[in-house]
Amino acid sequence: MDAEAETLDRLVQTSFTVMAVLSQAAAAHDLSLTQLRVLAILRDHQPKMAELAAHLGLDRSSVSGLVDRSAKRGLVRRTASKDDARAVHVSLTPAGHRLAATLTVEIADALAPLTAKLPPAEQKRLGILLAKLLD
Repeated sequence: MDAEAETLDRLVQTSFTVMAVLSQAAAAHDLSLTQLRVLAILRDHQPKMAELAAHLGLDRSSVSGLVDRSAKRGLVRRTASKDDARAVHVSLTPAGHRLAATLTVEIADALAPLTAKLPPAEQKRLGILLAKLLD
């Protein structure tokens, strides 16, 4: 296997490991992976429904259902946009913020053993490289 193929294979293996951690964290709180993503997005944003749908790569009706289910659990709320009477913003409620914070800690704790295998300088370098992949 050449170096590029090996790197891609390791990236896929790493993503599977991270997805397993995310799936377990979501399931522990009776959430789907997509609901977990919504909480993560809303942690520091209050997007319009259309923006949330675009970020998730889903159609608006699917996102509307996700938001409905999350609102029934008291995790999110909808508010009318001040700029556009037709638009609705989505944000976390205090309970949603608490759950997002709890999940952040749980996921960080579950992933920490992976990065703990690296010395601090390599952890920093990994962070830089991952940021470059996502830019």
